[in-house]
Amino acid sequence: MHEIADIACNFTSERFDKDLDKVIDTAITNKINKFGLICSRLSDLNKLLKIYDQYSKNMFFTIGTHPHHANEINDDYLKKLIDAVKKNNPHAIGETGLDFFRNLSTYEEQIFAFEEQIKIAIDMNKPLFLHQRDSHDDFIKILRKYSSDINKAVVHCFTGTQQQLDDYLELDCYIGVTGWICDAKRNVELRKTIKNIPLERLVIETDCPYLIPKNLPDKPKNNRNEPSNLNHIVNEITKLMDIDKDILRKQTFRNTKSFFDI
Repeated sequence: MHEIADIACNFTSERFDKDLDKVIDTAITNKINKFGLICSRLSDLNKLLKIYDQYSKNMFFTIGTHPHHANEINDDYLKKLIDAVKKNNPHAIGETGLDFFRNLSTYEEQIFAFEEQIKIAIDMNKPLFLHQRDSHDDFIKILRKYSSDINKAVVHCFTGTQQQLDDYLELDCYIGVTGWICDAKRNVELRKTIKNIPLERLVIETDCPYLIPKNLPDKPKNNRNEPSNLNHIVNEITKLMDIDKDILRKQTFRNTKSFFDI
């Protein structure tokens, strides 16, 4: 069984504070050998870097600000963000994008934060790690505005329609698929669309501790998702795409290494 990579692990979550070593060891035992350590705001950065330093052989990381925290961004914050990127040399900029589902930051704050982080990625020649929820029209409009200068981009946790997928592929985006694919009732559209994701553009993720697969046989009492569940997600994807499991494992691992330059 070929090793695979989980491109989105929110290991700075307090839900991993007590047993992160065990979580990572369990994943590695189950052939998940690379982990994307995702940054959602600057206040998480010190904790994130400590985790990365400890597990750098198995991890790659991002620096950025999630749209939920876009209201924290001002000129001083942007300066600190740029300095952090220069000093720590992350593998991508993000998690950044737009989220109009919860609107924890205003429309204007989100647009500003997204565009400024795209500019940072362009200036630093870094890939973008992107988040989009209920905001596709504005999101794709902004991506198109900067597309000729963007290094690479991955749309993480894709749950969209065929038209949205076509829009992203037109811009050569990579597509991240999570355990959301395991929900047959709520995710009919994605389960149809996934067959049309080119294998060379597909990457896989848990987005742990969130998005635990709905059809996981033995769910933990705390309902915490872990990277070890990525094998279950892979099995679901291979059924829906009707491809050999090891082909998918090898290609998504290759895609991850290429995208994040690891």
